[in-house]
Amino acid sequence: MEHIEISALVSRLFRALDERKFDGDWHRDYFTDEVRMVTPLGVSEGAEAVRHTADSVGRFVRTQHLATDLLTDIDGNAATASWNALMVHVHREATLERRGADANPVFTVGGHYDADLRRTPDGWRFDRMSIRAIWTTGQPPILPPEIQPVV
Repeated sequence: MEHIEISALVSRLFRALDERKFDGDWHRDYFTDEVRMVTPLGVSEGAEAVRHTADSVGRFVRTQHLATDLLTDIDGNAATASWNALMVHVHREATLERRGADANPVFTVGGHYDADLRRTPDGWRFDRMSIRAIWTTGQPPILPPEIQPVV
């Protein structure tokens, strides 16, 4: 049963990202207050991690996140999960204009997620999430100087 609950949490999070469901305390449906996020853009924790998550997808007109091959290991009120993901991002018009007539409108990432979860009174929540890009096609978004990918 826990595996199904964690799988649903992953699916709901990806759907929230793609549908831009960031109203109010949206993050409490998915993350603990102490969540630690490790992404190609760096490490963030707590409220900063949540803001970073919303900002990341906001750089695009739309996105589609697909999860597959979810593996879980449950130990009481703690769990680990890992899954593969295909993340498709459609660039904003301003990005395409800056890049010129030959700019690819789509940036696609094949990646891998690893997460620690904690069971709370409201259900499973991500306590740590690590996202690793395995491959990409197209060009990433144009980032402000203070945010540069970690290589």
